Amino acid sequence: MLSVRTAFLSDLHLGSRWCRAEELSAFLDLLACETLFLVGDIFDGWSLKRGFHWPDAHTEVLEKILDFARSSRVVYVTGNHDEFLDRLAGRKLGNIEIRLSAIHQTLQGTRFAVFHGDEVDRVSTEQPWLAHLGDLAYTAALWANRGANVLRRGFGLEYRSYSRILKQKVKEAVNYVSGFEKKLAEEARRLGTDGVICGHIHKPAWENSCGGILYGNCGDWVESCSALVEKHDGNMEVLDWETLKKTAEVPVVTQTGEMVCRFPLPERAFSWANALLSMSVEENLGDILETRR
Repeated sequence: MLSVRTAFLSDLHLGSRWCRAEELSAFLDLLACETLFLVGDIFDGWSLKRGFHWPDAHTEVLEKILDFARSSRVVYVTGNHDEFLDRLAGRKLGNIEIRLSAIHQTLQGTRFAVFHGDEVDRVSTEQPWLAHLGDLAYTAALWANRGANVLRRGFGLEYRSYSRILKQKVKEAVNYVSGFEKKLAEEARRLGTDGVICGHIHKPAWENSCGGILYGNCGDWVESCSALVEKHDGNMEVLDWETLKKTAEVPVVTQTGEMVCRFPLPERAFSWANALLSMSVEENLGDILETRR
């Protein structure tokens, strides 16, 4: 099992047919944490507007997030695909805090600005029509990717994500043009933090960025199936589901010769039904939604 101090997930894209909900649900079954940050694009409002798609597996993921909110702190930072929740920023939906951004301090005292990342993406902020066009192109690439891999399986070849390769090339071009990571570093300095944690570009990362600023990216649950976590000693690590599901319960030997599991067994069992029954909004949700019509 995966017991950590803090977990960061982004770009789940619930409501999109490309959300890897079954893998995400299995990951959440392993996870136990004191704080869970949902770093934007948890729901895919753009996809839902084009056509409603909500299978049972997506409901199961939402139920498990509600479970976490009963026993852990859950902070929901909105992104560009779920910007319809921006008007709830600063309020709580049940036990879930809705934010536009947040500050997180690790056990070692390192401070991070947490936001989705679209705020520093010039395509998203200055040319939203182009961002929507890019989203449609990415969806088309995912369809093509599915067909290509059906053929690869027929020839006995392993899975290869052509859509992911294409998206990374596009994102690298956007990063070059808009200075994505440079702007993230500038924002960290403006806020007086040691680094930033974001999502948005679907590329998991943990590294030193511009000028020694720490940069963490959660990745996504469309292709990379990854998360960023702060372990109980305060160290950060990027996890990917394909590796984790093979090694989470494999014991390792410590420097003192003790054999332990990589992540200790958590104790948590709460009913999602109780979470739903206890849900409340600090302000009148009906009035809030009425103002948006």
